[in-house]
Amino acid sequence: MTRLFRGIYIVWVALRYGLDELVLTSFQKPWLRVLARFLSIGRRLDAPPGQRLREALEHLGPIFVKFGQVLSTRRDLLPLDIADELARLQDQVPPFGSDLAIASIERAFGKKVGDIFESFEREPVASASIAQVHFAVLKDRQGRRRDVAVKVLRPGMLKVIEKDLSLMRLMAGWVDGLSADGRRLKPREVVAEFDKYLHDELDLVREASSAAQLRRNMAGLDLVLIPEMIWDYCMTDVIVMERMNGIPISQVDRLRAAGVDIPKLARDGVTIFFTQVFRDGFFHADMHPGNIQVSVEPATFGRYISLDFGIVGTLTGSDKEYLAQNFTAFFRRDYKRVAELHIESGWVPASTRVDELESAIRSVCEPYFDRPLKEISLGLVLMRLFQTSRRFSVEIQPQLVLLQKTLLNIEGLGRQLDPELDLWSTAKPFLEKWMLDQLGPAKLFEELRNEAPQYAKLLPELPRLLYEFLKGRKPKPDSLMADLLAEQKRTNRLLQGLLYGGFGFVLGLLVMQLWTSLRIF
Repeated sequence: MTRLFRGIYIVWVALRYGLDELVLTSFQKPWLRVLARFLSIGRRLDAPPGQRLREALEHLGPIFVKFGQVLSTRRDLLPLDIADELARLQDQVPPFGSDLAIASIERAFGKKVGDIFESFEREPVASASIAQVHFAVLKDRQGRRRDVAVKVLRPGMLKVIEKDLSLMRLMAGWVDGLSADGRRLKPREVVAEFDKYLHDELDLVREASSAAQLRRNMAGLDLVLIPEMIWDYCMTDVIVMERMNGIPISQVDRLRAAGVDIPKLARDGVTIFFTQVFRDGFFHADMHPGNIQVSVEPATFGRYISLDFGIVGTLTGSDKEYLAQNFTAFFRRDYKRVAELHIESGWVPASTRVDELESAIRSVCEPYFDRPLKEISLGLVLMRLFQTSRRFSVEIQPQLVLLQKTLLNIEGLGRQLDPELDLWSTAKPFLEKWMLDQLGPAKLFEELRNEAPQYAKLLPELPRLLYEFLKGRKPKPDSLMADLLAEQKRTNRLLQGLLYGGFGFVLGLLVMQLWTSLRIF
């Protein structure tokens, strides 16, 4: 019964904000149109569709706010104006009671809050749709005081989420079955993706592990600070971490007054992003201004502070190589190579004509080069690329959805910090160096060194393997020695060929690197 009433309430909110006109404009059944009019007394249709969708999600509560945030990343599915409006959804939602937060902490650790912390701020410093954060002072085992931040999951979230997700799946089926316009939004796929992200965020230990990985990866970069997780106090619904102190990156005037080099800060943000993506294949995928601060402490002045690691993205080696080659080709305006990469990767049918795809990509990208960031809308570029992709039946790669979202976050930060930042020229040297590192002699020697243990184990086994091979052939006794000598000669020639070929290949790479260095200088 509760589910029924919740479903009726959701439908009423959707009709009140006119969402039926947004996703169900192709109703084919007259009785549905009549029912929609009857149930939609007091409709609010004076605002644009995207704004109405955002307000409806805010009205339905935290889970639907989070759904809108995830939905805003699917710019391959939504019109640009609606995606931009959903991107405005704020992380700040009304906090839950401090008594509930304290009860969750005590239940997780089996101790009273006073036995864990010297002091605990009852008023949360931040509140989001999934959890909220309190500042505290931890009682260290060595008797030292340690300032920490305590992140607490909203109580009863799993039960609420499962109920709302089941309703979302049901409504996605309705939208998919009743409207051609709704089918184009792929509601079932969107809800399934939201389900995955949301359940990942409900496990705070998973978030802590992601933060620890990013902290290790970024340790030598000296551009970004990531809080240390205190593993003795990390549970599924509560985690305790190092408290970070900084100025929110959205407060540019405060940063400028503190003496922070704003243009450098913008360039550093691009470097951090491309390092995480192309060097590590593991990146912070929720880099909106609410999750980023800037340190003004003397020892770490001007460094980024990353917070909230509920959503991270991963890329395989082949993903990184494909993206790096695409970006490099884009920066060089080699649109033919971009088209060839799409075909080679299988993203478009093999029968696609390279010249047609090249021409389409050129028409999208060429107008945006040699412009400062303030004149470039990366969202518009991506949307036009998606439209072009549909024309050529390009398959959208799920593993790149978070990358697209994060790239849009980087664009927004860059525009806010330094409108004159040229994203393309800032990233180009980084990518070219990355490509050289992947294809140069250093990479070859590294791979040979990594494979050496296996080769060392295999070499002593060669005589036995050769004997077993010859034994399996069951030769005549009088020809065994001749066959063995012939096999040995072939093996010697093979080893010599491999040796000479390897030296030739390494020499060629050294010459190529020298030639590239001369061209650069």
